[in-house]
Amino acid sequence: MKLLKLTVLTVTLISLIGCGKSRNTSLTGWNERDMAAGGFSTPKKYKGQATPPGMVLVEGGTFTMGHVQDDVMFDWNTTPKKQQVRSFYMDQTEVTNQEYIFYLEWVEKVFPPNNENYKHIYTSTLPDTLVWRNRLGFNESLTETYLRHPAYANYPVVGVSWVQATDYCKWRTDRVNEKILMGKGIMKNLFAMDSLTVEGRDHFVTDTYLLNPRFMFDGDSSIYKRGIPVRKVRKRGQRGQRGQRGQFTGRHVKTSDGILFPKYRLPTESEWEFAAKALSENRNYNDLRGRKKYPWNGRYTRNKSKKYRGDQLANFKLGKGDYSGIAGWSNDGADITIAVRSYPPNANGLFDMAGNVAEWVADVYRPIIDTEANDFNYYRGNVFSKPKIDREGRVVIADYTTIDYDTLDNGRIVPADKPGNIIYVPITKRDAFMRNNYEKSYNVDYKDGDLASTRSFEKEEEELDARPRMYNHPTIPKVIGEGGMRRQIYDEKTRRTLISDKTRVYKGGSWADREYWLDPAQRRYLPQYSATNYIGFRCAMDRLGPMTNAKRSAYPNNKN
Repeated sequence: MKLLKLTVLTVTLISLIGCGKSRNTSLTGWNERDMAAGGFSTPKKYKGQATPPGMVLVEGGTFTMGHVQDDVMFDWNTTPKKQQVRSFYMDQTEVTNQEYIFYLEWVEKVFPPNNENYKHIYTSTLPDTLVWRNRLGFNESLTETYLRHPAYANYPVVGVSWVQATDYCKWRTDRVNEKILMGKGIMKNLFAMDSLTVEGRDHFVTDTYLLNPRFMFDGDSSIYKRGIPVRKVRKRGQRGQRGQRGQFTGRHVKTSDGILFPKYRLPTESEWEFAAKALSENRNYNDLRGRKKYPWNGRYTRNKSKKYRGDQLANFKLGKGDYSGIAGWSNDGADITIAVRSYPPNANGLFDMAGNVAEWVADVYRPIIDTEANDFNYYRGNVFSKPKIDREGRVVIADYTTIDYDTLDNGRIVPADKPGNIIYVPITKRDAFMRNNYEKSYNVDYKDGDLASTRSFEKEEEELDARPRMYNHPTIPKVIGEGGMRRQIYDEKTRRTLISDKTRVYKGGSWADREYWLDPAQRRYLPQYSATNYIGFRCAMDRLGPMTNAKRSAYPNNKN
């Protein structure tokens, strides 16, 4: 028996020693030294995705998306359906006034409105503070103080449209990744440099950096300090060469390094509802102990704990003319919005997933969610695109001197592409030729408003005089007057629906809503250019790799 144990131990040690010495890849027999000598990428020691600032990991899974209580509005748009959601990261709170002001100040500094080329960029990011006005209410002070006064610094930002919220997510991606590169000493702190004015082309864009770092800062390489060390195999007798003092050494960061974060974005509707319901606290092994009506457990909106018994668990409208309760003992502590983190988080660690403000999500609104089309990470709103290539075969970057602007239906002027960003264009039918997962770029109205869902399904769009109208109602026309002045004209035609391909979903109840809307399954919609005093937003991010940080012990060879 002792001999057998000794033999097994010897074989195990030999195997471990052999594995330690061998750096061969499993399929080709090349070791890391051979790959480095040939100039090939070597295996990365990736420790997993870090949690982004201000976010928590929401582990994905299956859940029933749809309403729990009676459909008193008779919208018939929350029919229960089974969905699978992938793991993702989500902001613990809504984006606050303080965070959004940092965004405004950055845009004003980098794209100063007194520059003729940039004059509409800053104004396009400003929230609509006039959403607090009421024809029969005295709220004028809120139009002047709610956004910028320190008393409201930690309150959720409102008056932001879906378009503005999406632009904020893009900007946040660049600022977070820029901070990572500065923290690793790869890039200098731009705003601390005396020789550089961070204006126009002198700012960081993640996509442009990953494409080619020389496309930014007019190709000034002095912006960068030192890159990722490059492992070089020296030949016998060869001396290493040192770079000159102050010269950039190594290489720039790539996507394959796993250093930079993926893109921030608005959560999809299914993600938001899944995160709000927090079904993990209602789980018994692999089964649910019934469905949840609110982000917290229980049928009522008041706290059941001994210490806080009777306190409201969210900020919402308690009744007609009752937004806060009786003076001296307030039911929810707020007449309008309230500072974030004022109420307990749900089981996912997310605050205010019911009450305070409703929130924009990424999806285009439709009365139904077609689970027959997709029950995995459902999302409506895909427009597949690709980088624009010029005649010389180079990727086109948005110009800093000639900026194209679009006019939204409400008259607000916005840049078509921010300077320094890669310009993307829709894919062509040739790009999608012989594919079985998509056929064209524009899939917003797929199976519900596109040509295939009309009586002209056998025809091609090029054969029709006008695009079929289902959810595609005409936009408000713009008339260009003398001197280039724009004026808006209301569309006087009779419309049978408010739904269009530019109508977006918002979820959750707010300070101005009754208890009915606190149910995470409820859904409403507004045009993507609209803003209100009760809708805010929070950001989300894809989880890369395994669904959870927990390691699976059943498979010891699993390195994830």
